[in-house]
Amino acid sequence: MKLCRFRARTGLPRPGLVLGDDTVLDLMSVNELTALLETSDVVGQLETLTRDANLPRFALNDVRVLAPLERQEVWAAGVTYLRSKKARMDESKFSATAYDRVYEAARPELFFKSMPEKVVSPGEAVGIRSDSKWSIPEPELALVLNSRGEVVGYTIGNDMSSRDIEGENLLYLPQAKIYSGSCALGPVIRVGVFEDEVRKWQIALQILRAGEKVFDSSTSVANVRRSFGELARYLFSCQTFPHGAVLLTGTGIVPPDSFALQTGDVVRITIDGIGTLENTVQMV
Repeated sequence: MKLCRFRARTGLPRPGLVLGDDTVLDLMSVNELTALLETSDVVGQLETLTRDANLPRFALNDVRVLAPLERQEVWAAGVTYLRSKKARMDESKFSATAYDRVYEAARPELFFKSMPEKVVSPGEAVGIRSDSKWSIPEPELALVLNSRGEVVGYTIGNDMSSRDIEGENLLYLPQAKIYSGSCALGPVIRVGVFEDEVRKWQIALQILRAGEKVFDSSTSVANVRRSFGELARYLFSCQTFPHGAVLLTGTGIVPPDSFALQTGDVVRITIDGIGTLENTVQMV
């Protein structure tokens, strides 16, 4: 099952259930997506709700699909793929040993990424910093967690990064990772699947420039070194998230050092079982 947040031509954002490839079912009795994710049995609740034959249906092309979160903070895990470790060591000789050590360490690297109101929705523009010369997208599986720290679903995340700023000094990580348009999520939350199935999924990244494909690569979720439960436990250690949280699980796709995003590029991230998150690029 695929949950979404959408807005019809008139009205406020609504929780919905995507049916097939072209229909959204309006979950009228649910005021917020968060409330549904907090239930003990999300799939069972959805099955009960969808028995109502009077629920409104919209053509997917007639609604605006929004980032699938409300009041959840977005956090991210770093250096969870071997490819990511190598890339971050290469970009930052100054901090290379730190990246090497954290890949094997008991404690993962976790960092704050975005407040919910700053998250970019599908179809909107992600940002590249005007004071950076080397910005790239980072396609990632995102864990959707309830307030109890349980993984209740999965979505697609784009953890935009300024590699030259991070590479200059590890202490510049927040500036390299957190700025206007630096985080996109969507288009849906996949619920009712478990980690063993999700680890069979592929993550694909395509970047288009003037309509031409300039980068195309893929990896497997199986390459994430840490379990989803482990990442969630560390995130919820010694802090609370009353509305739940979204946790990006790291990237295993890194464009070559010669590549940098440009204004007008299109970033397309596809994950099996979820769908495709597409955003244009603009300078901020």
